[in-house]
Amino acid sequence: MSDLPRKAVTRTAKLAALPLGFAGRATWGLGKRIVGESAEIVGRELQQRTAEQLFKVLGELKGGAMKFGQALSVFESALPEEVAGPYRAALTKLQEAAPPMPTRTVHRVLEERLGEDWRELFLEFEDKPSAAASIGQVHRAVWLDGREVAVKVQYPGAGEALLSDLNQLSRFARLLGPLIPGMDIKPLIAELRDRVSEELDYGLEAQAQQVHAEEFADDPDVVVPAVVHQCEQVLVTEWIDGVPLSEIIADGTQEQRDRAGQLLARFLFSGPARTGLLHADPHPGNFRLLPGGPDGEDDWRLGVLDFGTVDRLPGGLPTPIGDSLRMTLGDEAEAVYELLRVEGFVKDSIDLDPDAVLDYLRPIIEPALVDEFTFTRGWMRSQAARIADIRSPAYQLGKQLNLPPAYLLIHRVTLSTIGVLCQLGATVRLREELEAWLPGFVPTEEASEEPAAEA
Repeated sequence: MSDLPRKAVTRTAKLAALPLGFAGRATWGLGKRIVGESAEIVGRELQQRTAEQLFKVLGELKGGAMKFGQALSVFESALPEEVAGPYRAALTKLQEAAPPMPTRTVHRVLEERLGEDWRELFLEFEDKPSAAASIGQVHRAVWLDGREVAVKVQYPGAGEALLSDLNQLSRFARLLGPLIPGMDIKPLIAELRDRVSEELDYGLEAQAQQVHAEEFADDPDVVVPAVVHQCEQVLVTEWIDGVPLSEIIADGTQEQRDRAGQLLARFLFSGPARTGLLHADPHPGNFRLLPGGPDGEDDWRLGVLDFGTVDRLPGGLPTPIGDSLRMTLGDEAEAVYELLRVEGFVKDSIDLDPDAVLDYLRPIIEPALVDEFTFTRGWMRSQAARIADIRSPAYQLGKQLNLPPAYLLIHRVTLSTIGVLCQLGATVRLREELEAWLPGFVPTEEASEEPAAEA
């Protein structure tokens, strides 16, 4: 049996402790306020204590709880520094580590899926896992043909645990909301829950990864390991060495940070354009910085892992995204408003001031306004605070906007990537990537010019 806690009563008890703990801390906070401590200080202490318990429980459970924690962890940049600092290490652990399943369980899964003679497929196989994630763990090995490979083994009962955790977390979403200012937790949990079957299907993951591996095979900047073998519960891919992005965030040089940030932005926008797929799990544990050629850190390449969750975009990212960015940068308030209404961001029953909508969007797209932009935790915090402050016009307007289902995953992935860029503190030429890869961002020739050309 796996050590993944699968019994409903065990997992539910751990998750149920979260709101109980929150209630206890709220009572403690009230006492602090009564004796005269400021609301701001008490609020931050309460937020810190809640986060510490949350990430401890999520890391122990794996499954959907850990998946949620990983998705949440990239938004750590939005938290006040006094709160974010003490448990940043806990977030990093969620991204890269989890308790391993017993070796006997790994061997049993491999025997069931690859056959009794599974060891004959490998020249070497390391029983100690090199990484653990929400639904599986990775073992380093050498394939029969001599290639170094990563063997991803799915936890027995992962699907049951994934759904159980996410269902429980959805009940507590309101209590978890204060952890990330300006972010609605419930839709995030719902979206993760809706994609459980895809996440568990290693066949779909292998297909998505191989499409990327072939497209980026000769790319000087991005490396995607090729698929070697796939069957139910087991995925074997080529092994890539490199520095995890979590280590770059913690200890990287500024050159490494800037290079990683530039390549991350490039992959976000070039991936859909080149493959028709959007890698939808951009937390730091899924990226590596690999040494490139002899030219130093300018030649670092980005290794991309884990294609278990992707958004299928046959035409690349939707053109209205590029159109709306371009129009906002051009202060075209009426045009932006009309486009948002057509795409469903503004419902027919809602009437908003186009200039107010433009004012809401301008700060968010600041990185696209300049040739280079330095993403910082301070900038992320200011954006989150602006949207979360109930006294702010941005808060009032944001409540009236709608997020159409077709844009839900794109929105989360974009925000998550920005969160990682802020964790890196990277200076990025974002506009350059938008011009190269985002449909609609660069204006096309006016159709009205065509008749004149023909004449």
